[in-house]
Amino acid sequence: MTLDLRSGCPINLTMEVIGDRWSLIILRDMMFGNRRHFRELLKHSLEGIASNILAARLKRLMDLGLITRADDPSHKQKAIYSLTEAAIQLVPVMAAIGGWGRRHLPVTEELSIRAQLLEEGGPDLWNDFMVELRAIHLGDPAVQPPGKSVLARLNEAYEAVVRRNNGAC
Repeated sequence: MTLDLRSGCPINLTMEVIGDRWSLIILRDMMFGNRRHFRELLKHSLEGIASNILAARLKRLMDLGLITRADDPSHKQKAIYSLTEAAIQLVPVMAAIGGWGRRHLPVTEELSIRAQLLEEGGPDLWNDFMVELRAIHLGDPAVQPPGKSVLARLNEAYEAVVRRNNGAC
């Protein structure tokens, strides 16, 4: 896929690639929710993406080299989507966007806890997370950082906030 470029500005070019709402949401769900199948991305989207939009964005993200698609060995009619190295390198960008949103927008505690942990963990945590994502999505056998996985820690923090808030009702 070739981009119809408006300028050579790196911010403009990046926004032309990932600047639409749905592309970032799909990448978010693949990164932080470990959603890798079409149905998972469709059914578990908090924002309610339509199936035709999801299909179009997945195709566009593949054409742009941010995700890949392969047959799922566990099911003949399913495909499994994976982040590419280019998408994995967006972790610091996602952390920055989440941190900005936490500071300036009316977020909910349960949906912002992951952003808080990423912001507090900084580059060391982001790097550990990218190593983990490479293992999950690229099959990279690199040595995982010691301790519990970043994805597990982020999800446990989310679940803890949900349990606490549901118990307070």
